[in-house]
Amino acid sequence: MAISPVVATALAIALVVLCLAGLAAGFYLPGVAPNNFDKKNPLQVKSTVLKISVKFFMFEMREPQMRQIVCKISVGEKEAKILKEKIEDEYRVNMQAIVPIKRMDQEGAYFYQHVFHVGAKGQYARSKDEKSFIHNHLSFTVKYHRDAQRDVSRIVAFEWNDKKTRLTTCDPHAKHIITSSDSPQEVEVGKDIIFTYDVDFKESDIKWASRWDTYLLMTDDQIHWFSIVNSLMIILFLSGMVAMIMLRTLYRDISKYNQLGNQEEAQEETGWKLVHGDVFRPPSNSDWLCVYVGTGVQFFGMLLVTMVFAVLGFLSPSNRGGLMTAILLLWVFMGLLAGYSSSSLYKLFKGAEWKNIALRTAFTFPGSVFAIFFFLNSLIWGQKSSGAVPFTTMFALVLLWFGISVPLVFVGSFLGFKKPAIEDPVKTNKIPRQIPEQAWYMNPIFSILIGGILPFALYPDLHLAAPVLLHLWILILVITCAEISIVLCYFQLCSEDYLWWWRSYLTSGSSAIYLFLYATFYFFTKLEITKFVSAVLYFGYMLIASYAFFALTGTIGFYACFLFTRLMYSSVKIE
Repeated sequence: MAISPVVATALAIALVVLCLAGLAAGFYLPGVAPNNFDKKNPLQVKSTVLKISVKFFMFEMREPQMRQIVCKISVGEKEAKILKEKIEDEYRVNMQAIVPIKRMDQEGAYFYQHVFHVGAKGQYARSKDEKSFIHNHLSFTVKYHRDAQRDVSRIVAFEWNDKKTRLTTCDPHAKHIITSSDSPQEVEVGKDIIFTYDVDFKESDIKWASRWDTYLLMTDDQIHWFSIVNSLMIILFLSGMVAMIMLRTLYRDISKYNQLGNQEEAQEETGWKLVHGDVFRPPSNSDWLCVYVGTGVQFFGMLLVTMVFAVLGFLSPSNRGGLMTAILLLWVFMGLLAGYSSSSLYKLFKGAEWKNIALRTAFTFPGSVFAIFFFLNSLIWGQKSSGAVPFTTMFALVLLWFGISVPLVFVGSFLGFKKPAIEDPVKTNKIPRQIPEQAWYMNPIFSILIGGILPFALYPDLHLAAPVLLHLWILILVITCAEISIVLCYFQLCSEDYLWWWRSYLTSGSSAIYLFLYATFYFFTKLEITKFVSAVLYFGYMLIASYAFFALTGTIGFYACFLFTRLMYSSVKIE
């Protein structure tokens, strides 16, 4: 089967982009050499609090250090207020260290975090007053794999041990632990806080190439096998329904329609054949349908290439933010496919203003998401949080959008509109056929909402899902969206309702509604977010995620029905 030049070009661009991104942004590419450290080589540890990135911790390779003082601060009223607010809001310190946390539901198992809390709220014994306590002592463990022949080491793990942080204060002159103080460091006005750390080095049998296996490995109880089997059973059930329709009902219909002896017999028949003269009639607001189909194709192309390169090992978890960078770059360059698919469909609908479609495709979804994201980021800026995207990064995103994505959308639209229009298997009547009154269960709103339940029911536990399981879930999602859309489209056409274009898109796309509703339910039942800004951020990001999920699933359902109807009507004799 020949590959479209546009598809081949998009894949080639994606490969080049990921390779360049690997060099520029630090993606893991096979062949990248690790760092070798000799004994006493300096090591720097970077930590981030609020918007400030500092490198306070200076280690020497394979040289344990105890009671090292970082700094001392005097706590005034302003400093105490800030620290207490951050502890109250559960602010965390982002470090290069991994924090192992023991799982309560399984002996000997751990899960890992990249952050630790600034402090905690608590009470002294025999006191009901709640106080704010700060973590002012850290205990690090650096694990390394040593090459005995060359006497060099490679770091394979860097952990912070929360079980060894009982140190509360130090004598800044003698630099030794004051063992008489067992209580945690309270945040009080007028008292000094001395920040200290210990570091220990342990030799490990883990090789450098396998350093991430500990953090990515999942135990059997973490994999929701019941959900996976349940999803597979749903897929088998849907596949059985589609097979039944295709092999029995549809085959019987086609055979019966092709054996009709005369025009009078044909007029007495009912079913999907009677709407052959209207089934390919362009829908209302067809230009917007083209825009959203193009957006969905852009998402699907981005997702497909990202997952393929993740499997091949081009996206390493060792590079924080590497996956997001890859997704953004692929989204930009997949604008070529978005423009091509939207203008091709637009030409099928006998449209002539392809530039208008290209403009809408390039700005509708990205513009909406950028507006929401900019508003949310402004709130983060106002809170002086380290999670805010810098202005330079925002400017770079705008440059990628206007400088690369928009031109590629126009190039794709030009190529898609230039190619010959797709021919319909049957001719369209000049006068639209009247649609008979439909049963209550064929009401558009009801059928659309019903169609979105199954794709939503297959959502994975993303924070526990391994890469292989994510690939499996995506495959199941695609099959489910396609099959549920085909089944409902067939029932709709059998009811002599030929307005299937938008409904095929909305049927599977309505799963995004359930996604957002579930996010709302989760917010009020599972989360304990009390700050207004945090709540706005949560719902804002979930709105973006639901919008993207709508475009992706809707496009899958649309193309499934598009191919299904063309195959079905090309199999019958139309006189």
